[in-house]
Amino acid sequence: MQAIYIPHLLNAPNRTRSLQFETTFANLATLTPVRAEVSVRHGTTFLEVKGTASTIVTLTCDRCLQQYNHRVGVNAQEIIWLDEAAATAQGLPLEQEVSPEELVESLSPYGHFEPETWIYEQICLQLPQRQICDQNCQGLQVEESPSPQSTIDERWSALEALKQQLAGDEYQAN
Repeated sequence: MQAIYIPHLLNAPNRTRSLQFETTFANLATLTPVRAEVSVRHGTTFLEVKGTASTIVTLTCDRCLQQYNHRVGVNAQEIIWLDEAAATAQGLPLEQEVSPEELVESLSPYGHFEPETWIYEQICLQLPQRQICDQNCQGLQVEESPSPQSTIDERWSALEALKQQLAGDEYQAN
């Protein structure tokens, strides 16, 4: 999907452009495509962005490490300030002091707005921080066995055999 060139919004009916689209994101595992509607209105010194989206994402449970599906619904609204200084903000250092008043989203009035990126960010904000597959999830189940040998991960068996061989060679050398 193409980005919206912000000056073109001034010529749109009601200074608004509405879009409906379906998409997938490379770094977001979804079971279904993201269905989204976005409306962008130019308000002279700001953009008013409204959007809805829905999809089903595949998450990994923090307790049992099993994958599960989670329905995500977005109903977001945001004001993005149009600031000519936003175009020059690209060369700033990665870390700098920022006052709380400066913590606002801004774009150049001669730049582009990317609806897909905005929807992706809104979906990411809706993902749960604690990803638990079920309220009753018990987590990883560790089975205890009476023999300590059976608790060794099979992938380490070759190393264990080498260790036994080296111990045998050392015994024979003495």
